[in-house]
Amino acid sequence: QVQLVESGGGLVEPGGSLTLSCAASGFAFSSVPMSWYRQAPGKERELVARIRTIGGGTNYAGSVKGRFTISRDNAKNTVALQMNSLKPEDTAVYYCYVMLLMKPYWGQGTQVTVSS
Repeated sequence: QVQLVESGGGLVEPGGSLTLSCAASGFAFSSVPMSWYRQAPGKERELVARIRTIGGGTNYAGSVKGRFTISRDNAKNTVALQMNSLKPEDTAVYYCYVMLLMKPYWGQGTQVTVSS
């Protein structure tokens, strides 16, 4: 079955960095776009970054552009989110996401807290 397992979250001070990783299994990973979403307390889940398949083209939310980088390793079936210059407003649960045959799949999420 489809599985998405995130890791790498934690507590970091403002201005710091974290790298999230998502290990995927149960589908043809290299053939589909992958995304990271986040949900802060009291807010709706929002798209953070997306990476396509061939060529690895990317899209970012305006609030993270220039600070976050999404990448994928099709040999290892993983997608990463490198987060730099973190701000308190980046605090959220971060989710790995894939759409397969019009059905959405989510990981369990990993908490990122940016605080001094």
